[in-house]
Amino acid sequence: MEKISFDQLQEQLYHEKLDNGLSVFLLPKPGFQKTYATLTANYGSIDNHFVAGDGSEKKVPDGIAHFLEHKMFESEEGDVFQEFSAQGASANAFTSFTRTAYLFSATSNVEKNLTTLLDFVQEPYFTENSVEKEKGIIEQEIKMYEDNPDWQNFFGLLKGLYKHHPVQIDIAGTVDSIRQISKEDLYTCYESFYHPSNMVLFVVGNLEPEKMMTLIRANQSAKTFPESNPPQRILPEEPVDVQKTEAVIPLPVQTPRCLIGIKQPAAGLEGRDLLQHELGMQLLLELAFGSSSSAYQRMYAEGLINDSFSFDYTSEKEFGFIAAGGETARPDDLVEALRRELISLKQSGVEADHFERLKKKKIGFFLRALNSPEYIANQFTRYHFNGMNLFDAVPVLEALDAAYVERLLEQTLDFENRMTVSKVIPAGEASAG
Repeated sequence: MEKISFDQLQEQLYHEKLDNGLSVFLLPKPGFQKTYATLTANYGSIDNHFVAGDGSEKKVPDGIAHFLEHKMFESEEGDVFQEFSAQGASANAFTSFTRTAYLFSATSNVEKNLTTLLDFVQEPYFTENSVEKEKGIIEQEIKMYEDNPDWQNFFGLLKGLYKHHPVQIDIAGTVDSIRQISKEDLYTCYESFYHPSNMVLFVVGNLEPEKMMTLIRANQSAKTFPESNPPQRILPEEPVDVQKTEAVIPLPVQTPRCLIGIKQPAAGLEGRDLLQHELGMQLLLELAFGSSSSAYQRMYAEGLINDSFSFDYTSEKEFGFIAAGGETARPDDLVEALRRELISLKQSGVEADHFERLKKKKIGFFLRALNSPEYIANQFTRYHFNGMNLFDAVPVLEALDAAYVERLLEQTLDFENRMTVSKVIPAGEASAG
């Protein structure tokens, strides 16, 4: 077992790659009451087209990664949620564009709950009847999100930004797509993406690393897995320009919603270079639209934004985009204001003192976040699958300078070909602004 020390953060991380390929990370947090564990597959909603381990090409229905996540909690003995609850743990799972994570938190019976986590994720149990029953449950979930204005606005933005990439498809799929899912489809995806070599186990809390690793080794060595044969993802070629420049979605809302999105070309980076790029982009947006920026103060004073306003940079190996917006009574005016403020920042450049203040603020946020087991486990795993290390964030931030962010500003802002607007407006209105 490898011990990795991060002296600046006073953290010690333990890592071991088991014989079956499972990467295990243990982060002791002496004095913490709660232990948090995640078992995460490098598999998400965008992985709907691939070459399976047997060499055959598979195109599976949209939403299958999320469907599979639901079905994993049903075992031959019953509902796994009840087992966790009886052992004093709170369990959950989520599916994103690129990951599927199974998790629990507990203050007692940690070893028993960890065994339960490993066992249920590594023992799939699907029947034709249970798959058909699940379709009705997920249909209701999809219909619920169809009435959620913020969710619809977000995917309206992605459908505008992307022509072919599956990131534009709702993570849960559609009612039609999930009706096509079969038991055989679920086993195909499970066998292709849930091999231990495509997964990461991360445990953080008041734990003894050697004792816990001994338990994990014993659990895994008692199981038989096929030889690792990673699936080959097949992604469509995505043009640089957007699918369309505007989407208008009528829904029964009182206040319109508005998002702008700027499609980002693949950075072509990995590891520490990718981490630097992501953190630089986050600081760029904070400079442009953060609560301490003059742009934010102006837009708030003019009534263009309220406390729902937010912005984010999403970065993965396969795609990236900027999104900003929120509720507004004047969506067209907000779009113009956001565009104007970005152009102004590009022309005036980055003010060094403001940049340094924001950098210190972000470092402070990160250090506080290290007190959250949930944040550490989930962020570490996302970073790991992208070749980055969460604990490199502070030194990378410290090394960032205003000149680097100015270069990012030049590279990323292209309003002519890569910007999309999505608006949710009150049903019955032809336009809003």
